[in-house]
Amino acid sequence: MFASFLSLIVSAGFTVSAQLNNPAAPPQARTVNGLLEGTHHSGIHIFKGIPFAAPPTGQLRWKEPQPAPNWTGIRMATQFGPRAMQLPIYSDMNFRSASVSEDCLYLNVWTPASSSSEKLPVLVYFYGGGFRAGDGSEFRYDGESIARTGVVAITVNYRLAVFGFFAHPALTKESPHHASGNYGLLDQAAALVWVQQNIAAFGGDPKRITIAGESAGSFSVSAQMASPLSKNIISGAIGESGSLLGLNTPAPLTEVEKSGLEFAQKLGAGSLDALRALPADEVLKAAESQGAPRFPVTVDGYFFPKSPLEIYAAGEQAHVPLLVGWNSEENGFKSILGADEPTVTNYTKALQNRYGDRAPGLLKAYPVFSEADVVPMATRLASDQFIAYGTWKWSDLQSKTGGKPVYRYFYSRPRPVTKIAMAKMLLDSSLKAPFAAAAKAVANHGAGHSIEIEYALGNLPTNLVYEWQSDDYLVSSVMQGYFSNFIKTGNPNGTGLPAWPALQKQAPVSVLYIDVDTHAAAEKGRDGYLLMDAWGKK
Repeated sequence: MFASFLSLIVSAGFTVSAQLNNPAAPPQARTVNGLLEGTHHSGIHIFKGIPFAAPPTGQLRWKEPQPAPNWTGIRMATQFGPRAMQLPIYSDMNFRSASVSEDCLYLNVWTPASSSSEKLPVLVYFYGGGFRAGDGSEFRYDGESIARTGVVAITVNYRLAVFGFFAHPALTKESPHHASGNYGLLDQAAALVWVQQNIAAFGGDPKRITIAGESAGSFSVSAQMASPLSKNIISGAIGESGSLLGLNTPAPLTEVEKSGLEFAQKLGAGSLDALRALPADEVLKAAESQGAPRFPVTVDGYFFPKSPLEIYAAGEQAHVPLLVGWNSEENGFKSILGADEPTVTNYTKALQNRYGDRAPGLLKAYPVFSEADVVPMATRLASDQFIAYGTWKWSDLQSKTGGKPVYRYFYSRPRPVTKIAMAKMLLDSSLKAPFAAAAKAVANHGAGHSIEIEYALGNLPTNLVYEWQSDDYLVSSVMQGYFSNFIKTGNPNGTGLPAWPALQKQAPVSVLYIDVDTHAAAEKGRDGYLLMDAWGKK
């Protein structure tokens, strides 16, 4: 059915008639489905809540995305569409969308173009959230700042959790492609088709589409690069912390179908009609309850003809430049040590108890020689196993088989203290230098999972929780500069930025270390990645 989505859009065609050059009137853009009217903000034209596919409700629940219906007249694009069905899992997600709904397949466009003929480079950003939460309306993904650098920025909604990845034998049977699951990834692919066919109306270049994302969004980028449905649309890719090539690879379809059968039985639904008739809230609540089966990305034979690892190893993925990296504290040391004190003895015991016969290799690759080594080394191990290794593997394979440059970074700038913490320090009469105390408070903490997003997209001012300092804005300016250059040219380097060398097959690996003193240096921690690589081959 995805093929029908593509053919319907292509056969319909589109007429470029964007009215982006009249500052006195709201901006308008004519898409394949009809005329949109957005808003201005400080010279950026913003179109929110654009449907790129039909609402996946009723009989379209757990089906591939279908073409969005046409409309007559002007459709107002001034409000974010509903976010995908989800529970409030993560406290750091701040949504501007008004509600959750199965009717969630909307995207948002920020464009600096003054006319539809500019052919600006395009960024399509997929949100993170473990494929269970997230939304294109979150402040940290706002496209206005990156649009000011000369990029058309887009955020895309996609189905999540049980609505996005549920597989079932009956769904596989009814599918013309004999596949089920991966609906969230199919939504993303449908959005890319929509962007390719419509972005010229917003002043964008359909031949220069870079996809990007963080965490589950980064997993999604690695997926879209591997899928024949989308790989030929992409001109570049950015991955922040995560890929499908790590220790937890996509599951076989038959395995996820078994989970689907189990879940259907739990709901008491004996048919697809019965499953589709259940209220969305009831399905979500059951799926997120304790002990409910999870629905991971699957090798479905359609979106993925074979496993992503096999696709990348064979060089069958998108041959495009890749900018990719991870953070210094993707996971905390307590995930290794638990409640135990960070001592050499406890660290050694923890590895022996947790990893058994793998412990000697880990102690060699992640050595500790004193108490001072334990927290940073346990943090590094926890981070590598959680998400860094899989990101490293992606960059390593792409550099070997992708045919285009790969730029790898390691991000280590921690967030500053919160405004509440700073206020308390300023009121503490015992502190002679509260700002120095604040700096010390974060000095021993690394850059946690997801914190680089606001820096990379230039959105520090949208997060009112933290007491941002001049160094934070410096790091943000540098990182956004790299991202913008890469989106425009496939190369992050540019005037005023420290040189960032691409990975070289026959030379020592150089990585860009992003912090206040951003610089390129030799790769660190390779022994750990190679060790985990060996695990995956057994």
